[in-house]
Amino acid sequence: MVPRGERAEPAAQAGRGPLSSASGGLRPFLGALRARRDLVEVAAPVDARLEIAEIHRRVIAAGGPALLFTRVEGSPYPVVTNLFGTAERVALAFGPRPGELVRAIAAMPERLMPPSWSKLWGERSVLGALSHVGLRRVRGAPVLAAAESPPDLRRLPALTTWAGDGGPFLTLPLVYTEHPETGGHNLGMYRIQIYDATRTGMHWQIGKGGGHHYAVAEARDEALPVNIALGGPPALILAAIAPLPENVPELLLASLMLGGKFPMAANPAGPLPVPANAEFVLVGEVPPRERAPEGPFGDHYGYYSLKHDYPVFRCRALLRRHDPIFPATVVGKPRQEDFHIGDFLQELLSPVFPLVMPSVTGLWSYGETGYHSLAAAVVKQRYKREAMASAFRILGEGQLSLTKFLLVLDRPMDLRDFRAVLEHLLARADFRSDLYVFSNLSMTTLDYTGPKVNEGSKGVLLGVGEPIRELPREFRGEPPGDIREARVFCGGCLALSGPSFAEDPGAPVRIARHEAFRDWPLLVLVDDAEAAVRSVPRFLWTVFTRFEPAADIHAAGFEVARHHVVYRTPVVIDARLKPGFPEELFCDPDTARKVDARWKEYFPGGMEMGDSDRASL
Repeated sequence: MVPRGERAEPAAQAGRGPLSSASGGLRPFLGALRARRDLVEVAAPVDARLEIAEIHRRVIAAGGPALLFTRVEGSPYPVVTNLFGTAERVALAFGPRPGELVRAIAAMPERLMPPSWSKLWGERSVLGALSHVGLRRVRGAPVLAAAESPPDLRRLPALTTWAGDGGPFLTLPLVYTEHPETGGHNLGMYRIQIYDATRTGMHWQIGKGGGHHYAVAEARDEALPVNIALGGPPALILAAIAPLPENVPELLLASLMLGGKFPMAANPAGPLPVPANAEFVLVGEVPPRERAPEGPFGDHYGYYSLKHDYPVFRCRALLRRHDPIFPATVVGKPRQEDFHIGDFLQELLSPVFPLVMPSVTGLWSYGETGYHSLAAAVVKQRYKREAMASAFRILGEGQLSLTKFLLVLDRPMDLRDFRAVLEHLLARADFRSDLYVFSNLSMTTLDYTGPKVNEGSKGVLLGVGEPIRELPREFRGEPPGDIREARVFCGGCLALSGPSFAEDPGAPVRIARHEAFRDWPLLVLVDDAEAAVRSVPRFLWTVFTRFEPAADIHAAGFEVARHHVVYRTPVVIDARLKPGFPEELFCDPDTARKVDARWKEYFPGGMEMGDSDRASL
């Protein structure tokens, strides 16, 4: 539904027109979805606590449409979810133009050398597009239609998505800050837990630009002004989560994608400008040295992230449209909306990687692992061990520095085909020299496999050159008696299930030394081998979200040579759930029964129901 007074642009114009226009907000996208019959209105009354989220999860698990909930109990505002729940909707939101422009920009340095007027003239279309990148100030703005001061944030239909969550959260917040000394701006997306009418948490994880701004302000004993926008053009959401270098403003990426200067309006309630076409903007500041418990929160790793102290945002005004729509998303086991956006971003930015890292010709992070847990790269190997230099370069670049495990190849291949990538590596990796584990490093806040929050280790496995072994593809051995199941995932990799970690923490070493597994370079010890190999997404999620390299990599034997650990195969990854690890996300029984009973009420015209607990796994 597009509320009265807002013009819905026709879908036929969506590819390069209004959805790629700096003057557009969320409304043209909703209009395009409705015209394609890819937006369904739910007129039945629904609860923002747990019910909306479970409806959303079942719809997205079935590949269903975007959802507009028009009657949310306790709030005057409608909620829209699942905007980016399929690759097709993501493509509709952003169109082909951004990808074409990024590829053209990435190719310019090579095409322009040596420079000449004729070559510059040949790039006039790209240069013309770049001349329209930037910000523009506007006087009037839809988001300034109403202002509430003091605000009551409890009237917002913020979702509580899982029964163990610490409360309601803003799940698509666009957090805008400016550096206290340089004035450089940052737009990020950090979950926002609503505490009461005027206070929220501010989940600034390590390595986030807004958190860097706050650290400077806190060192100066100053509050950091903050705006939290909700809604606006889809490009604004994409820019907020893009893994850009720290000194590249996200709003410039939004402007580039939209094809025009991004409109910002003067803020009547604070010092920072606001996105003119947002639905809501929360205006306030984060005081120095004030912390409050934030979480738990069911996160995109498929488990709860736990309660920790974080800075507090104090809201002094709420700006909004006359009839705003509240955008939200739900995260959990892959694949959710963040997966489709993340993969689109990787494809969009991939032409830039060779410019920033010339020896890296391909790079892919796996969304099924939460992105930071596993990445693969194709690099140039022009001299011995150059691949390792490229690995260090990747692990030193922005958010890529949080990568937990990196696979490195030197032959072109489709990195999205993980089974083929792993086979390629296992056929070539000499574990005596090609497996590196680095301990006592930082790790993403959402990964709880390390000894403490934000602490852990990294691993790098090289698979370069020609094959050095034939990979076994069928297991015929007689496993030890405590191994319940042995399943082949791919050539050279065998998934095993046996005793739990609590029952036998030392099982991996004993398994690695057993004669039955002598020919297998990689064994993965999991709680349920049959489930782990059911699909590639399931394997990725099960293995790489549940092990930490320094603690959970074992081998048939090892020695230290020249301060390097030399591993003797088989190598075993212990991906069993460990004591103290956060709970896996499942819908609570009461909400599941409620949604079961009301499904036809939500969708009287019919709607396929997916399995929310399994998702795409």
